[in-house]
Amino acid sequence: MTTRLIIKDLSVSLSDGDRRFTLAVPQMQLAAGEVLGLTGASGTGKTMLLEVLGLLRRPAPGGIYALETAGTGIDLTALWSGTGPSAPAIRGAHFGFVPQSGGLLPFLDVAENISLSQRIAGREDEAWADDLIARLGLGGVAGLKPPALSIGQRQRVAIARALAHRPDFVIADEPTAALDPGAAETAMGLLIDAATSGGAGVVISSHDLTLLDRFDMRRVALSVASEPGGTSVTSTLGEGHAA
Repeated sequence: MTTRLIIKDLSVSLSDGDRRFTLAVPQMQLAAGEVLGLTGASGTGKTMLLEVLGLLRRPAPGGIYALETAGTGIDLTALWSGTGPSAPAIRGAHFGFVPQSGGLLPFLDVAENISLSQRIAGREDEAWADDLIARLGLGGVAGLKPPALSIGQRQRVAIARALAHRPDFVIADEPTAALDPGAAETAMGLLIDAATSGGAGVVISSHDLTLLDRFDMRRVALSVASEPGGTSVTSTLGEGHAA
């Protein structure tokens, strides 16, 4: 059975005084090995959606968010109930993250940062970590710490760390936003190739539609609807432009 994420009628809301923002996901599926590009204007909730997908933010009750794997299903919305497995445990086992900032630990060198996710997940695999270092062109800097790296190198380390424990799904939040166009295309290609060759499904959030167009992926987009002068805003996920 193919490992997949399944969402139906999921939502999450934020309130600030008398203003309310709601993110609504009527339906979404992502299979391991598939690449999904997430787009939307600033303020439509792309990062919020990635946080929900990655079990970093609790959705509203009533929706469906499930992980199907090895013939069994895990109700991911139930992880917040305090019974059964915890959200951090499932997150560490099944998800890898590439944050916008890289999020590397400055006191660990490149190789140690990459293997950190393996140690946390209990999946130490030095050969796979070495393969990622080579594939992402980090062999010459493996012994250096993040402050000694360029922005592009730090982003490639973040990609390798997200993949090192062989997660089922990799979530990347604007992974190329700080890179120049040439470096951005290289990093995006490396992320997609390294993830899918390892069998991981990938969600990539980006405002760079031209860059996404260069890669084969399904696209979804967030768009906002609100009443003129109203205090309630809803951003809804729908199908986007396909590359």
